[in-house]
Amino acid sequence: MFRGKKYQDSVKLVEKSKLYETNEAMDLVTKTSKAKFDETVEAHIRLGVDSRHADQQVRGAIVLPNGTGKTSKVLVFAKGPKADEAQAAGADYVGEAELVQKIQGENWFDFDVVVATPDMMGVVGRLGKVLGPKGLMPSPKAGTVTMDVTKAVNEIKAGKIEYKLDKTNIIHCPIGKASFGAQKLQENFEALMSAIVKAKPAAAKGQYLKSVVVASTMGPGIKVNTAKLG
Repeated sequence: MFRGKKYQDSVKLVEKSKLYETNEAMDLVTKTSKAKFDETVEAHIRLGVDSRHADQQVRGAIVLPNGTGKTSKVLVFAKGPKADEAQAAGADYVGEAELVQKIQGENWFDFDVVVATPDMMGVVGRLGKVLGPKGLMPSPKAGTVTMDVTKAVNEIKAGKIEYKLDKTNIIHCPIGKASFGAQKLQENFEALMSAIVKAKPAAAKGQYLKSVVVASTMGPGIKVNTAKLG
């Protein structure tokens, strides 16, 4: 795979086999972000669990202290007073069955997060096949199936992110933008890691944090020392 000169330069700054302390890793990830746009910094966390077992799932949500650097578009499925509440809270789209039809009929996905009141889940359930694979299906664990739509919308707008295992037992999560600088990225990273450590399933055996890598959109992966992370 051909990599550009900027990437090659960035790779030279990273020692492949070294496990960096968190502050070093965040400093390095900002230095290796050389694209013309403000790159997103992501954490990739491999856990010692088996996602095929229901009792070893790791899933939740957290509001990052410094946000994500991106304002998410929120779609709320609600009716009556709850729809008015969602509108007042600043939801980008609010509706019922007509939004289901729009998504199904027009392949419309101009939103980043879906929130639903519990009484709307029967309607939203029809979208399981299209929202599920995109990771957009509302869930009580992530706080996106709730009667408190004001809180849900406010938290998402403030930089709430959801974390969950993929099929290879890795969590991929944005922790901010390269322009945040090392300190703010570190604060976000530590908040995320703390939440993931607290979410350790009782059924998980052996080493929980297998490996943690941070990288900017176009930059190389930087391995983080997990010893102090829990």
